Amino acid sequence: MTKYTSLTTAAVLATSVLAACAMTAGPASATTTSAAASPAPNADHRLDGVWRADGYGTILRITGTTFEAYDTTAISCLRDPQIEDDGVSTFTAGPGPDRARWHIDSNVNARTLIRLPALPAACTQPTPATPIETFDVFWQTFAENYPFFAQHGVDWNQVYAAYRPQVTAKTTDAQLRDILAAMIKPLNDAHVGLVPDGPPIFTIRPGTQFPSSQLDDQAVALIEHADLPPTPGSPAPALQTWCQGRVGFAELPGQVGYLRISGFTGFTSQDTYAANAAAFSAALDDIFTAERTGGPDHMRGLILDLRVNGGGDDPLGLTLASRLTGSTFFAYAKQARDDPADPDRYTVPQPLLVHPSTTPHYSGPISILTSGSTFSAGETITQALLDRSPRPVVVGENTQGVFSDLLDRQLPNGWTFGLPNEKYLNPLGRTYDITGVPPDIRVLTFTPEQFADGTDPAFQAALHTLSAG
Repeated sequence: MTKYTSLTTAAVLATSVLAACAMTAGPASATTTSAAASPAPNADHRLDGVWRADGYGTILRITGTTFEAYDTTAISCLRDPQIEDDGVSTFTAGPGPDRARWHIDSNVNARTLIRLPALPAACTQPTPATPIETFDVFWQTFAENYPFFAQHGVDWNQVYAAYRPQVTAKTTDAQLRDILAAMIKPLNDAHVGLVPDGPPIFTIRPGTQFPSSQLDDQAVALIEHADLPPTPGSPAPALQTWCQGRVGFAELPGQVGYLRISGFTGFTSQDTYAANAAAFSAALDDIFTAERTGGPDHMRGLILDLRVNGGGDDPLGLTLASRLTGSTFFAYAKQARDDPADPDRYTVPQPLLVHPSTTPHYSGPISILTSGSTFSAGETITQALLDRSPRPVVVGENTQGVFSDLLDRQLPNGWTFGLPNEKYLNPLGRTYDITGVPPDIRVLTFTPEQFADGTDPAFQAALHTLSAG
């Protein structure tokens, strides 16, 4: 449903304030939240009924201010309460009597809903929880939704032929877990994961590190030692932190700012989108003050450090982008695979724009630090800023290469799994999936040798781009 924190970091399937584009409003709307909240009314129940989300394999049955969600494939339909509890959903009628829009607060885009005459019969019948049924639903879900088999050089039909004969009615949970894990391992996709009974199973792009808390702690220690040392006659620049330590800022000599963000979620103990958005906006208010953005001692350059960033919610990335511009610019366009039989068919791209914040914002030179440990929402904000003016200089290494929100799914035996089904397009209609956003200036970052030597050459390169400009 939304992004992982990532799965590699959070080790569970988890959660991905401003939409950059206004969405079309219809004559009737309804907001659905958890049972403890007070949802807005569904005006005259115009949205009551059964709907299919175009490109997501999800069926919703809306009744008043509540809804039920079902994961579907050509061979299955499973109730998915995780979708019902994942953020605040807003439904908007139109255009036409058989269309509606579905927006989730932690997503930047809206999903098109198509009215169905009734709930499919498969959704009213229990799905057998046998090893065979579980295997088949797992394989079928990827076959219908995964966009990147060709890019990874994986023939999913051959995967079926190789592994399906190994599954029988007597296959144990441990055996089935190993089979499913072997199927997805060659994808090396950090947005693909399985959560069986036991530790989650995931992979990342070879040659990269996942953004663990240990790596994050090592990075902070190195930055404070190598990049924020005291200078003669002055104390070391202090790295002030917000959002449970996930946001940090320091003022460097030469009126340069240093902004470090290790994720776009986990900003509060509640860890809801609304609470995180409020905390993040408050932190940005403290950082992008009128003095720093427009006073006589305003920042003349900014280093945005995303080298260890586990991702999170894209709208928070666009909130940051709105504080980093004085003019509107294109962020990216989103589309989802929408033909189960054709991996080259997608929904119509939804363009997302970044508008300048009405609060103080910075519009000067930026250098962005990235690495293979820049995941998900850390990558979408990097991609978005590439069309900012002046264009930032990206320093470091390619990002991880996983951009899509997560299609979180259930299996008949109770296990959960996730996979991407979307593309984030640049102005040329291309994506940075698989390879990641490449740097303009390539510098190895956070290597064992650098941790041992206490050096951070990528930071120095980023600082040089600002002084050279």
